[in-house]
Amino acid sequence: MPKSAVETLFDQFDQTTQLIEKNLETTYLDALTETIANIADGGRVKVADGLPDADTVAQLEALYATVNLNQFDAEEIRQAVQLATLKGLRQVKVEPNKQMTPDAIGYLVAYLAEVFGGADQIKTVLDPVVGTGNLLATVINHIQKLTGNTVQGFGIDNDDSLLEIAGISSELQKHTTTFFHQDAIEPLLVKPVDIAVADLPIGFYPLDERAADFETHAASGHSYAHHLLIEQTMHYVKEGGYGFFLVPNVILETDEAKQLIKWVTKHVYLQGLLSLPANLFKTKEGQKAILILQKQGAGAKQADPILLGEFPNSNDQKAFATYLQKIRTWHKDNLQ
Repeated sequence: MPKSAVETLFDQFDQTTQLIEKNLETTYLDALTETIANIADGGRVKVADGLPDADTVAQLEALYATVNLNQFDAEEIRQAVQLATLKGLRQVKVEPNKQMTPDAIGYLVAYLAEVFGGADQIKTVLDPVVGTGNLLATVINHIQKLTGNTVQGFGIDNDDSLLEIAGISSELQKHTTTFFHQDAIEPLLVKPVDIAVADLPIGFYPLDERAADFETHAASGHSYAHHLLIEQTMHYVKEGGYGFFLVPNVILETDEAKQLIKWVTKHVYLQGLLSLPANLFKTKEGQKAILILQKQGAGAKQADPILLGEFPNSNDQKAFATYLQKIRTWHKDNLQ
């Protein structure tokens, strides 16, 4: 059985990555970053202090000569980079908050962005916790494929190694995306965007003095980072624009939710909270949902009723397709 385009490109990434990994005695992720950078630079191998050695350089150049990125579309490139990155993340056992957003979830966020944001209206997208850029790229590819328009992306992250992968992957996909290496709770150098997407890290934010500037900060002790990030992100969304956030299923049911709900009521409209398919999670406690917020202004209104529910099992294609259509119908009936 012939290999798919994604498998073919992944093999090319993987072979060259392993050569660099072995010769430089580095991690798979660092080697992947280097090999993708070499490919983006036309197959030229960067040599520093005699490494990679001459034999490895010759092998790499021969393999790079077989890579023709023009044979692949942006989504195929994204998926191949994703597979290689996942291999590298497994090697270093990255913490849960830095795991990549699975495609099954990324596609749902992209679909909701299309329905709520209006595909033709989306020209700019922000991800404040972009990581390797997989979620942001999934949304951009979806919107660009639907409209033919160029979507400008903005990605923020404080992990420079993940951000480097995001930057090079974006370059291979020919995206117009700007990345910033910083704490997303600090002021951002980003003008208001049409929509924002984020797979939010769950946990406490350690800098209480900085958190005190936010309405969603805790009355005492550390504040939830995901609450602060929601407030911060929506500040950089245009009036009437949307934010789509991957959050704990019980985000509005915790003791700490009072300040978040108070802020939501004051500044945005809670348009939806959709639990993701239970079969995508190992435990009920670990189940996540997509929180859909719309910034007030520009004719935006609160939907009544709010879109609430749970996606069916992702393996039931008929039920899943029916549910997606129900979302589109609900939006037309309540927000158009």
